Amino acid sequence: MEEKTSVPSELEELTLALIHSRAEVERLREREQLISGLLGSINAVLWVLDWPNRKMIYVSPAYERIFGRSAALLLADFNEWVNSIYPDDLEYAVGSLAEALEKGALEEREYRILRGEGELRWISDKCFVSHHTYNGTGPILVGIAEDITDKKQLEGELQNLAITDALTQSYNRRYFFECARREFDAARQAGMPLAFLLFDVDDFKRINDSHGHQVGDQVLQGIARCSSAALRRGDLFGRIGGEEFAVLLPHCDSALAGQIARRLQREIQRLALQVDGQRLRITVSMGLADLTPQDESLDALYSRADAAMYQAKRQGKNRVVSG
Repeated sequence: MEEKTSVPSELEELTLALIHSRAEVERLREREQLISGLLGSINAVLWVLDWPNRKMIYVSPAYERIFGRSAALLLADFNEWVNSIYPDDLEYAVGSLAEALEKGALEEREYRILRGEGELRWISDKCFVSHHTYNGTGPILVGIAEDITDKKQLEGELQNLAITDALTQSYNRRYFFECARREFDAARQAGMPLAFLLFDVDDFKRINDSHGHQVGDQVLQGIARCSSAALRRGDLFGRIGGEEFAVLLPHCDSALAGQIARRLQREIQRLALQVDGQRLRITVSMGLADLTPQDESLDALYSRADAAMYQAKRQGKNRVVSG
């Protein structure tokens, strides 16, 4: 007897479709979990912005770690990002988004943020215009933001090493004269007064020979500290030799320069360095020179200050001589 071929009933077809659908949903869920896990492990903020409506469409989990703010609040209000920008960088950070729209992409833009608790951090943010639109309203921006605070701190430390004297933390010779030449050119062009003060420590070799180089280093460090108390904001101070220091005084006429030089001299004399239970007396010889119409370069001003300083030493040290 011939066996009849069975045909799946509608219920069986529906059951098979449901099983297939559930399997597909499970695969999609697993894929979503995988993508979510990958995004969560990336220490950078992936973001998508609907520019015409100023609405953040997506932000990755790293946002809350790096910005220290709620992702839900950001997705609800784009101003949450605006409010996180350090005020001095706000115009650039927002304006550069418009620039990215115009150019199609920005490889790198750097700005500072204030985390939710007020901590200042540096952000590097790359973005590009997507070919897709959101709800048909216009272009969307896609970007990735990273915290580069450690990198910026390292750059600052390297920059500081390049321009400062390691012992005294004042400007080194190269950087002092680089800045001084710019100030000299500006003063000549504007017809403004300028003064150059040069000084070194009296009998510094005797201090080193009698008390050791460690004490000599303390003397130099103490003199650098005195400059903070005696000089004005905007004055340039640098260590340009072993025990030789220089000061450039912008917008400073002869009378004021003399007052500043004597104030610095008094601060140095007040240094309270104790060696073997006794106070070490420290004095300096200073040479002061004012900018004249005949000075065509900083070298001329420096040369007169140098000659005046040696004149101060010949006259008995511990004094200010104008040249």
